[in-house]
Amino acid sequence: MHQMIENKIQPLLNYISQYVELTDTEKQLLLSKVLYRKYLKGQYVLQQGDICKYECFVLKGCTKMFHVDETGQEHILLFSIEDWWTADMGSFITQAPSDFNVMCLETTELAIFHHDSIETLYKEIPKLERFFRQVIEKAFAASQKRIVRNFSLSAKDRYIYFKTQYPLIEQRIPQYMVASYLGITKEFLSKIKKQLLLDN
Repeated sequence: MHQMIENKIQPLLNYISQYVELTDTEKQLLLSKVLYRKYLKGQYVLQQGDICKYECFVLKGCTKMFHVDETGQEHILLFSIEDWWTADMGSFITQAPSDFNVMCLETTELAIFHHDSIETLYKEIPKLERFFRQVIEKAFAASQKRIVRNFSLSAKDRYIYFKTQYPLIEQRIPQYMVASYLGITKEFLSKIKKQLLLDN
């Protein structure tokens, strides 16, 4: 059973090995606590108002995390592709209802850690607590930098940054979602792209 899980979640093991080295015993314990799930395009991993019970690592596919406001407007906070994490970390840590949805934009395979399982792993394998702390710190720093970019950069410069930093994502998602992520309309994004073509 562990061998089958190990084959499916090998990208996660490769990712963890960049941060910490696990013994064979520790790896077997990890494999006993991680779940593998496959979702179809359009399926929700998390819905707004639910408590986020899982921290998810994307093995294959693409997800978006977004908030729907009172008018029904969608605000995209994050896209996640292979070797990225997705979850509402605030809800996961506090076990309070989530402000966000996580939906699959493609058929997506996830390695999933349940909240209770992570606490067990922290106790049994202390180095994994250090690993997850680093993951959370990186996510927090990226979130803060994005807030600063939204305050300080023009929509055009935000798009250039997105295109440069995440070229693999832009090719896989509709343009109206890119616009939502940037906080602009799809029409305005179209104008920006036309302007960039003229500039070049």
